[in-house]
Amino acid sequence: MTLAVVRVRGTININTDIKDALRMMHLTRANHCTIIPEDPQWRGTLLKVKDYVTWGRVDEKTMLEILEKRGRIEGGKPLTAAYLAEKTPFKSLPELATALAAQKADLRRLPGVKPLFRLAPPRKGYEKVTHDYKTGGTLGDRGEKINELIRRML
Repeated sequence: MTLAVVRVRGTININTDIKDALRMMHLTRANHCTIIPEDPQWRGTLLKVKDYVTWGRVDEKTMLEILEKRGRIEGGKPLTAAYLAEKTPFKSLPELATALAAQKADLRRLPGVKPLFRLAPPRKGYEKVTHDYKTGGTLGDRGEKINELIRRML
């Protein structure tokens, strides 16, 4: 499965190691989202930045919605099926969404496609942004519930 990571908190008084880890994940601002594979290397990075982000397993339907509404290429233009067919091995957005959800593709490896999605703040707001998801907050691993959060942010 693939993980969607959403940055929740800003950059004030943040440790440089954590700031660098967030930059490597392309999460430079609050409400940015990125898609990463679920493997041990990224798990260590997630645990390092767990006090600033929330994450979970993203499904194919949500992935397609993100790509259609917030997918961008260089220059800030929307990601289209015509661009995918011309520059990448994928012919359509649903095909790319299926490959991303199954960890068969990586946005960082596609030429000209931005590896992050700029989302709006969620409708009805976040829960407590300083507490873990398990204790009624926003931060940390939320499993399948990340899909609901992302839909509120589109």
